Amino acid sequence: MKLFYHPDQERHAPPSFLLRGKPVASPEGPVRAEMLSEGLAQAGLSLTAPTEVDGSSLRTRLARVHTPRYLTFLETIHARWRALPDAAEIVAPNIHPCGGGHHYPRHPVGQVGWHMHDMACPMTADSFAGFLASAATAEAAADAVLNGERNAYALCRPPGHHAGPERAGGFCFLNNSALAATVLREQHARVAIIDVDLHHGNGTQDIFYARDDVWTGSLHADPADFYPFFWGGADETGEGEGRGCNVNLPLPVGSDGVVFLEALDRLIAQLRDFQPEAVVVALGVDAHKADPLAGLSLETDDFITVGRRLADIDLPMVLVQEGGYPTRHLGENLAAFMSGFMGH
Repeated sequence: MKLFYHPDQERHAPPSFLLRGKPVASPEGPVRAEMLSEGLAQAGLSLTAPTEVDGSSLRTRLARVHTPRYLTFLETIHARWRALPDAAEIVAPNIHPCGGGHHYPRHPVGQVGWHMHDMACPMTADSFAGFLASAATAEAAADAVLNGERNAYALCRPPGHHAGPERAGGFCFLNNSALAATVLREQHARVAIIDVDLHHGNGTQDIFYARDDVWTGSLHADPADFYPFFWGGADETGEGEGRGCNVNLPLPVGSDGVVFLEALDRLIAQLRDFQPEAVVVALGVDAHKADPLAGLSLETDDFITVGRRLADIDLPMVLVQEGGYPTRHLGENLAAFMSGFMGH
């Protein structure tokens, strides 16, 4: 199995974000990649950098996932923001169209509020380069599968599954899992995305909600009590041609590995009913009991079983790293997953 990581991801290094009204150190920084790569080394695995970070193929494929004005916003907003009088170094919203906005603003402050749905997605001058490196890493893994690899892994940070067609949030800016699925669709008529992160992949759901060629399934802490709060209910099943192609299995906050694995079995059964030709795994290891975001309570050994169950799907598969935040267990959790997945 080929594994990919581009070091330019380190260029996105937000110093803080707003949590319960307080600025706190961001858990989504370059140290995550260091810990995750250490875990891969524990499993005897090494990473390769994609050969290209900002190629025409990446831009073309991203335009199938995100709107043109959103991609332009991400690329240009920091310079336009800094040109404002007394603007901070970090781009962060101070207004949102919460009731449903009717007019797309021309002013940078309005655009920041339009495109950033929470305070967990600050941007610095080098952030866009980091976003592209993260997306290029996912693209490289998906291309590897198209070119004959049975499985491939992308160590992506920032993560992506909260990023919608034109929305950033939850540390996410470009949707890497959706990008990987878009690449796989170039050769496969039906693709499934199965999200095992602690949080609901609301951006991924939004991107494919009305489509019947990409099935999306997620198990996650119940959004009635947990981020992203406004998406991820069991009643969200798709619309139009996509009706029945979106499955959410919300779990009570604090659920353990027994509950998680039972739900995973149900989700995999529904994935099989869709009969995909290839699969993307939105791989979070933040369901661990010690993760700082504290929503579920899996043990490290549970990730071995998660890896085995996903390997049992036995289809071409791209593993895209989503959540999992700094604790001494982070690398161990990824190593456990890989040992289960590859031990199969």
